[in-house]
Amino acid sequence: MRIALFVTCLVDALFPQVGQATVGLLERLGHDVDFPAGQTCCGQMHVNTGYQRDALGLVRNHVAAFEDADVIVAPSGSCVGSARHQHAMVARADGDEELARRAEAVAARTYELSELLIDVLGVDDVGAYYPHRVTYHPTCHSLRLLRVGDRPLRLLRNVGGLTLLELPNAQECCGFGGTFALRNAETSTAMLADKMRDVLSTGAEAVTAGDSSCLMHIGGGLTRLRAGTRAVHLAEILAGTEPADGTEPADGTEPAGAARS
Repeated sequence: MRIALFVTCLVDALFPQVGQATVGLLERLGHDVDFPAGQTCCGQMHVNTGYQRDALGLVRNHVAAFEDADVIVAPSGSCVGSARHQHAMVARADGDEELARRAEAVAARTYELSELLIDVLGVDDVGAYYPHRVTYHPTCHSLRLLRVGDRPLRLLRNVGGLTLLELPNAQECCGFGGTFALRNAETSTAMLADKMRDVLSTGAEAVTAGDSSCLMHIGGGLTRLRAGTRAVHLAEILAGTEPADGTEPADGTEPAGAARS
C-alpha cells in the first residue's frame, strides 16, 4: 500500500525523528510512503485561537497537497482531529462548499498512526522491540476527538521486551493544550505537575503518547526535574527492532519530548 505522510509542523520543525520512525515502521511492514512536498500547517492553531478566516488558506493548501493520496497518516491525534473536525467547517464558514466537500474526502482517508495500523493495515503486532518500562498517556484529542480507544495499548502490549505500566488518572489532560499553555501558564503548570506525579509514580523509564506536542510538554517538565524518565513517541517505540548483537534496540532515532526541552 502507498501511504502519504502528513508529518505535521511540530514533528517537521522540532521532532523529525518521529517522522523518520513513522516512515521506517511503515516501510518495515512492506508499504511505500510518500511525502507530499506542498504540505504546511493544517491550520489547527489558527482555528483554536479564533483566527478561523486566516486558516482558510491553510485548509485549501492541505486539501490540494493530499487529495490525490489513497491513504494519509499522521503521527498526531491532534492534527488528524483538525483535518476531520475543522477543515470542512472552516470552508463552509467562508461559503466554499466545494472546498468543504474536498476537505471531507481527504479527512475520510486520514488516520492517526495507531488507527492506520489496526483499522486499515489490520496489524497489532508490528514486530517491535523496546526493552523498557513504559507508561502510556492518552492525549486529549486522540482520546476524546478521535476516540482511538485502546489501539495504542494493543500495539504496546505486543512490543517485545516492553513492560507496560498503567498510568494513574490517565484520562486527565497534561495541561498543554497548544496556546492554552501560554495564555494560562499557571493552570497549565499545575496540570503538568499532576501528570508528572502520576507518571513518576509508575516507576516507568519512559512515558509515551501519540502526540509530540503533549510529549514536549511532559518531557520538558520531567527534564527540569532531572527525573530520569524520558518522553518517547509511540512511533519511535514501534519502530524499534531487536538487534542481532544484543546491543540497544535499533530504531535510528533519539527520544522525543525531553530532548529539546
